[in-house]
Amino acid sequence: MTRGTLRVMLGAAPGVGKTYAMLQEGHRLADEGRDVVLALVETHEREPTAALVTGLELVPRREFTHRGVSLGDMDLAAVLARAPEIALVDELAHTNVGTGGNEKRWQDVHQLLDAGIDVISTVNVQHIESLADVVRDITGATQRETIPDSVLRAADAIELVDLTPQGLRTRLGEGLIYPPERIDAALSNYFRLGNLTALREIALLWLADEVDSALEKYRSEHGISTRWDTRERVMVALTGGEEGETLLRRGARIAARTSGGELSAVHVSTPDGLLAARPQVLADQRLLVERLGGTYHQVIGEDVPTALVEFARASNATQLVIGASRRSKIAAALTGPGIGAGIVRLSGDIDVHMVNHAAAAAGHRLPRSRGALPRGRMLAGFGLALVGGPLLTWFLQALQSSDDAITVQVLAYQLLVVIVALVGGLFPAVFAALLSGLTLDFFFIDPLYTITIAEPTHLVVLILYILIAALVSVVVDQAARRHRIATRSVAESALLATVSGSVLRGADALEALVNQTREAFSLQGVRLVESSGEIHVAGNPGADSANDTVPIGANATLELYGRDLPASDRRALAAIVSQLEAVLDFRTVSAAASELGPLAEADKVRSALLQAVGHDLRRPLAAATTAVTALRSTEVAYGLEDRAELLQTADESLHALSVLVTDLLDVSRLQAGMLGVNKTLISVEDVLLPALEEAGLGPADIEVEVPQDLAQVTADSVLMQRIVVNLLLNALRHGAGTRRPILSASQFAGRIEVRVIDFGPGIPAAEKDAVFVPFQRHGDTDNLTGLGLGLALSRGFAEGMGGSLAAEDTPGGGLTMVLSLPSVPEESTIRPTAESS
Repeated sequence: MTRGTLRVMLGAAPGVGKTYAMLQEGHRLADEGRDVVLALVETHEREPTAALVTGLELVPRREFTHRGVSLGDMDLAAVLARAPEIALVDELAHTNVGTGGNEKRWQDVHQLLDAGIDVISTVNVQHIESLADVVRDITGATQRETIPDSVLRAADAIELVDLTPQGLRTRLGEGLIYPPERIDAALSNYFRLGNLTALREIALLWLADEVDSALEKYRSEHGISTRWDTRERVMVALTGGEEGETLLRRGARIAARTSGGELSAVHVSTPDGLLAARPQVLADQRLLVERLGGTYHQVIGEDVPTALVEFARASNATQLVIGASRRSKIAAALTGPGIGAGIVRLSGDIDVHMVNHAAAAAGHRLPRSRGALPRGRMLAGFGLALVGGPLLTWFLQALQSSDDAITVQVLAYQLLVVIVALVGGLFPAVFAALLSGLTLDFFFIDPLYTITIAEPTHLVVLILYILIAALVSVVVDQAARRHRIATRSVAESALLATVSGSVLRGADALEALVNQTREAFSLQGVRLVESSGEIHVAGNPGADSANDTVPIGANATLELYGRDLPASDRRALAAIVSQLEAVLDFRTVSAAASELGPLAEADKVRSALLQAVGHDLRRPLAAATTAVTALRSTEVAYGLEDRAELLQTADESLHALSVLVTDLLDVSRLQAGMLGVNKTLISVEDVLLPALEEAGLGPADIEVEVPQDLAQVTADSVLMQRIVVNLLLNALRHGAGTRRPILSASQFAGRIEVRVIDFGPGIPAAEKDAVFVPFQRHGDTDNLTGLGLGLALSRGFAEGMGGSLAAEDTPGGGLTMVLSLPSVPEESTIRPTAESS
């Protein structure tokens, strides 16, 4: 089945005519012979809109009652059963009313689309989720009905229903949008001219962005790489120098010359990190880009001009801003055209602006060597040339026997040049070549002991020496460069493995990452500062300001102290930053989840409380009310027995109501952690006997096994008595068996344990914890004996006194409830204390 298409009429504000345009389109399609039905329309009692409903097939709404109010909503099942070709569904972002089905209307629309039905719908810009906060800041009205941007962007067509702000206010003043009593308030609040102008601009920009995204998708699908000048996109190339600020401001001015112009900045770093930038300067320029409304990008490329131009083409940039070369004339003459010339050569149809700045051609120094070999090896190469040359000359003079020895001598000096090139690279090799050529001419070529290049072959030999030295040096330099990259990659992999291992072994993730950052880059100190004020420190940052500051998402900053990191180190740093951001996000999500747990439990208790108030409390309240009403009635003359019975009913009902309300208050205090506990030094016997009396139990009902030498306990006598009474009543209610329940007490390991043992059916092991949950009754079948709070309150009371309450199986069948409290040695004396648990 082919999926249906979705068209959306987008408006900047209510009343611009979205529904009207949707109905007009429905009539046009119906006149063309298309099968169109009106699945849902909200006319808002606007006569012109209501008039357009006539003539279209209308699917009846699904009617239901909610809180005594009759409501209606789209009957999705009926529309699917009707299976029209096109369905008109108004107000795409709204929430469905009633129970069952999808929560949002756009979810209903997706089902229609999946069924092959084309849909035309409407939405206002304030309902777009990404714009809700912007609209709130402008209008002051919070929008609760929103639709995800992804849903709207997935529409096959979005059409803007536009109306000027003044025209909308005129329509409002004529009573075409709201009834007369609401016009003045609307004009002075939401429908102010400035609000409507801003909303219209937001709608136009959002739609323009959507059109731009569609264009990029089309170009990608069709493999179009040439530049389409639909809008100016200015890209600024940053080198990490001070001139970057000048370039960014110039680029921002160029982008601002055209409506909708975009600004972006890009820095290219080479994989070997040899073209290192100043990290702090780049960080400052990144912040400047964001303040100017642009975006910052960092890419890695072997060849800077190629990487810049390729990125510009991928971004569909129309103009490229670069800085004039900072190289001196001497450096330019020696090294040839620079990066700027390469960019101009490769740019093609992209306009290139070369901006002059204060640092342009400021230097007069010779270009620095960017070889991959360390300085130590270069010095070793020079040393080998200076020492090896004279030694080789002495050795060759000692072996000289004939004129044919010149071949051996040339090859020997050539070998020396190759060895020097392998050790020290280009400059030592060239030095060795020059020195070898001159030495060969001075000591071994006639006329001896003079430096004379009399024959062209001698000059050729010298040139060959230098070429061989240069070629070997290039090979050595490339090998060293690749060796350095490979070594660094191994080190970075080991670093990331160490960081991950520290986290997996149970170390604090943030602390491990911060410590590893300091150790990996040999920094003086590292600080991670969270927006909440929490700080994680590794090393000794000292009192100086940070050398570099790296943002970690939107909620933290990583400060680096000690030295500026080169570009090669920043790749590993970027990986650590990503892990830090992931850890912070995980902590945020975990904190939110931990907050949701108690809220869910509190909501569950709150719902149960409401249910109890609405159901369990109604029965005794109704009985008491009926009895009192009957007693006060003057229409019926009751006898003494009848009046006594009514009074007893009222008394029992009010007593039951008092118990239920007390339990509800107690469970609320337990949930809030505000249960009042008054601990005193008491004897167990002083609690158990009143508990038996309160429960109305005698020797015929229960067996009592309480030794007389029990130690005293520190407990709240009132709460302890309520626990025992609850346990006794539960044992009698649920534990009917072959023998009477048993109430016993014992002392063990510094604790007093009170047991209430019954010999009934018992409770399965999987349900033992559930009996202590509020509003749970065993079996959940009896609604006449309480709220299911007894055991929950009893456990809460026990824990509030520093004790515990647990359920155990009775040997031979049944259930044993064990109340455990800490005992007090006889010689100890404890003053009464008041605690809050």
